[in-house]
Amino acid sequence: MKITKGMDGSTAQIREVVRKVEPKNRSADPGKTIQKIQDHLGKKDKEEIVREALKFHHEAEELKPYQAELIKMQRHLEKSGKKMVVLFDGRDASGKGGTIRRITRYMNEKRSRVVALGKPTEDQKTELHIKRYIEHFPRAGEIVLFDRSWYNRALVEPVMGFCTEDQYRRFLKKVVTYEQNFLEDAGKTILLKLYFSVTKEEQKKRFERRKNDPLRQWKLSEVDLQAQELWDEFTEKKYMLLKKTHTEYSPWWVIRSDNKHLARRETMKLILNSVPYKGRSRELDFTLDPAIVIPGDKELQMMKKQRKKYGRSLV
Repeated sequence: MKITKGMDGSTAQIREVVRKVEPKNRSADPGKTIQKIQDHLGKKDKEEIVREALKFHHEAEELKPYQAELIKMQRHLEKSGKKMVVLFDGRDASGKGGTIRRITRYMNEKRSRVVALGKPTEDQKTELHIKRYIEHFPRAGEIVLFDRSWYNRALVEPVMGFCTEDQYRRFLKKVVTYEQNFLEDAGKTILLKLYFSVTKEEQKKRFERRKNDPLRQWKLSEVDLQAQELWDEFTEKKYMLLKKTHTEYSPWWVIRSDNKHLARRETMKLILNSVPYKGRSRELDFTLDPAIVIPGDKELQMMKKQRKKYGRSLV
């Protein structure tokens, strides 16, 4: 039995192997069902399951030291009264949500929040675009992670026609000034802007899995259904985003996320490197992988070269 290429994660691959031999009528005794599955698995299948289970275990264990460091960092923020805002923007199906879950898994929930705002109300549409996000900003000693942020106005909204061209251009012109205002809060606010980048091929695979998995079908949105067709339009908006809103005091970091585990690990490192906290491990490697984490200005340079050579950006 051959494992399906490109499946998302070790547990998915194990599930695919087991599904082919699992009895249709499960026994009330889980032990008997497991024994029947074992009896029908071939040697190669068993080896594949063990390999994938060990891979899953290794990846989870590799993240734990960084998750422990995040707890130390969180304590430092609480003691120092500093605030942290982390923005997770980027392509659909690029692994933003899964990364956020790994980051916050062991954090003190009283001092950390995940904010994922839905469509604005009619009243909110008449207000300053960034206002409804600012209302969720952290208090002293708190960290807030935005699963998509005010930069929706620079990415999804103009492509999908959810805002006017004038609103889009006005946002790009003023947003860095807004950010500078709250970053100048006596150095108390730390802002990290992360753009998750996935290849078109990998995005397609992840969409297919969402379509075929009843536990993930809720993730498919109006935007998801058109993301592949509008790939070049989203790429152009990414280019303008980096060109207009990557600044020295408020930079973008691009996270290559085809490999979800590496994206999660490197994002944790990036967050930890943004705060000089006490008790930092001297044994843990905090060096960023340059193949996974790319400064926004370097990504922009690469996109400019691609535009010059091919007439368009490819990432």
